[in-house]
Amino acid sequence: MSLLIQNGRIISEHNDFVGDILCEGEIITQIAPHLETPPDAEVIDATGKYVFPGFIDPHVHIHLPFMGTHAKDTYETASQAALVGGTTTLIEMCCPNREDEPLEAFELWHSKAAQSACDYSFHMGVSRFDNLAESQLREIVKRGIASFKVFLAYKGAFGLADEELFATLSLAKELGVIVTAHCENETLITALQQRLLAEGKTGPEWHEPSRPPSVEAEGVHHLMTFAELTGCHVYCVHTSCRAALEVAQAARLRGVRAWIETVIPYLTLDKSYAEQPNFEGAKYVMSPPLRDPSEQAFLWSAIRSRLISTVATDHAPFDFAGQKEMGLHDFTKIPNGIPSIENRINLLYTHGVCRGQIDLNTFVDAASTQAAKLFGLYPRKGTIQVGSDADLVLYDPDYRGKLSASTQLMDVDYNAYEGWEIEGRPSTVVLRGQIQSRDGKFVGELGSGQFLAREPTHF
Repeated sequence: MSLLIQNGRIISEHNDFVGDILCEGEIITQIAPHLETPPDAEVIDATGKYVFPGFIDPHVHIHLPFMGTHAKDTYETASQAALVGGTTTLIEMCCPNREDEPLEAFELWHSKAAQSACDYSFHMGVSRFDNLAESQLREIVKRGIASFKVFLAYKGAFGLADEELFATLSLAKELGVIVTAHCENETLITALQQRLLAEGKTGPEWHEPSRPPSVEAEGVHHLMTFAELTGCHVYCVHTSCRAALEVAQAARLRGVRAWIETVIPYLTLDKSYAEQPNFEGAKYVMSPPLRDPSEQAFLWSAIRSRLISTVATDHAPFDFAGQKEMGLHDFTKIPNGIPSIENRINLLYTHGVCRGQIDLNTFVDAASTQAAKLFGLYPRKGTIQVGSDADLVLYDPDYRGKLSASTQLMDVDYNAYEGWEIEGRPSTVVLRGQIQSRDGKFVGELGSGQFLAREPTHF
């Protein structure tokens, strides 16, 4: 059975035209202003709708043991939420702790994805570096993982010593692997947290002062020094502020191969949300923290100029009741994360495209194409071309609705954007030629997602 999409406004990272797309099997086989209808084709009239490539979220947490608890979503819930929101491919952070063996951890994370309804891959977390870890990381790369993840934070849990960081980046350079990095200075965070708690400042509103922009910028500077000395290609995840952007840009001008990600909460929320009374602010605790509203203008500008390559989520779902409440008397014990895998695209379209912050081509580039290029998926994913996977999002710009925990598919007891209005949403989402979502409802099949093996390209 083939699928013919007619009369849609086809938007890729560079193109913008009205035409037809024929999908046969799992791939796009024809694109033209007008195509004849094959006898066996299902036809969708996309008049008045955009046709985007399937969106890619390059930074999510689904299976995540963290801060004494576990993230709420499973692949069953998260993949449905992703697809309804227009995301057809996820790249999850595999985050073992220092006691875990890398290969065993990778196999555990991989097994959790068996019921995924969307396509997926992993960034392999490196939480320690020794002879055993090195040999197992080499094996993991052979199994189709082309990116590592390192933490310059969470001392004693995920964070690497500098000797380990240098060794990890050196190995990545040898193997052609790009290293994604959480950039904050863990020593400064610990000292600031201890000072604030000693002063009786225990609420969620003190999370941001414990990790100010200078702490993030110092973490980026630290990473850039190691990247410059090793020649490793690096990617700064969830970048939140101007100070960090400027450090990364200065390194790029020196020739460091560095790319920058931001996430949808930084573009749409600010630190005042974490300052809400009655512990409501705990819903908005993530790291790096939400910043002053003035930072958002710099982030949007950096997306327009392509200094920021990607807009992800850092989806990390923890219930307010029973999980966020673990930090009721100590903000350092609040599980970090703002769930947004379902809402990223609609928020980026509403607050980016509709508000004139970015154009449609930049929207596609930041939410799909750049992730595909950086992480070894392009042109299979991230674009609309003959031969690419038939991952397509038919987007209705005339839709109007509101976000709410009562209607979401994410398995978490709140929505950080409760009551927010959206202008547009996916009307049909197609994964490798199969319709997975219609009008906000999942209509696909759990377990139909594929693991995407990737080849290293960052030598």
